[in-house]
Amino acid sequence: MPNRQWTIASPQVRGLALVVVWSSGFVGAELGARHAGPDTLLAWRFLATAVLLLPWLRPALAHLDRRGRIHQGVLALLSQCLYLGGTYWAAAAGVPAGTSALIASLQPALVIFLSSRRLRPRHLAGLALGTGGVMLTAVGDLRAGVTIAALVLPLAAMLSLTAGTMLQERRPSPPLMQTLAVQALISAAFFTVYTAAAGNLAPPMTAGFWAAVAWGTAAGIGSYGLYYLITSRDGASRASTLLYLTPATTALWAAPMFGQPIRGLTVLGLLISASAVFLLRDAAVRPGNPGASSPAGPGAAAKIPL
Repeated sequence: MPNRQWTIASPQVRGLALVVVWSSGFVGAELGARHAGPDTLLAWRFLATAVLLLPWLRPALAHLDRRGRIHQGVLALLSQCLYLGGTYWAAAAGVPAGTSALIASLQPALVIFLSSRRLRPRHLAGLALGTGGVMLTAVGDLRAGVTIAALVLPLAAMLSLTAGTMLQERRPSPPLMQTLAVQALISAAFFTVYTAAAGNLAPPMTAGFWAAVAWGTAAGIGSYGLYYLITSRDGASRASTLLYLTPATTALWAAPMFGQPIRGLTVLGLLISASAVFLLRDAAVRPGNPGASSPAGPGAAAKIPL
């Protein structure tokens, strides 16, 4: 069962599936914010994820030495607990799902900037455009009543994920599903202890809450698998490029589902940030090694999605 291969024949179908499933993670955070606090939601989401990934946990623990387990623990803290915590708390604080997705979409570009040995002028221009688009969208949110403190949450989440991805480069990880299983167990323990200490562990017995837990669990595992599949089949550059399509998809999805308005500044910010894809499309592969995984490649795929 753990070694079963999952294939989607068409690159176009794979790309469309990644954009939709990745975007669904931000929509799921927004959905969950309407039914429970972020700590309660994340505790039960990770407990469900850990149970589903139990078949991969035993072989992972068997192959990890003490240093490897500590390494995975730090990665889980940075790339799961703090990243998803920041994203879910941002949704609870009123940050639109599209804005969180837009800020998160800058993570691959930031990793490229920090990791690449050589950046061309158009890559720097792409980074500048992406940052400018986020800032413009943030201005629109501030005018609509979102606080600066709330906007700091998805930014801090993105920076935490970046740190986790950079740390991943320093040491090989187990196979994808084994990595997910270990990090899900660590994250489940983290949020369960935190939520219990806060007195919020008891779940609300409502259909909406459990739907949000199921949504988040499926989105998390699905995004990891699809990102890894596209990276291995179509290349890291294409996988990273597709992430720039998720903010607009998230915003358009959240508008009818939650009644979130699509403001003019939001649309302009999304368009500006999306244009960075054309300038950064060949920066995701390290110079001198076209076949190598980028910082946003399989190693990063074990930590990026929601």
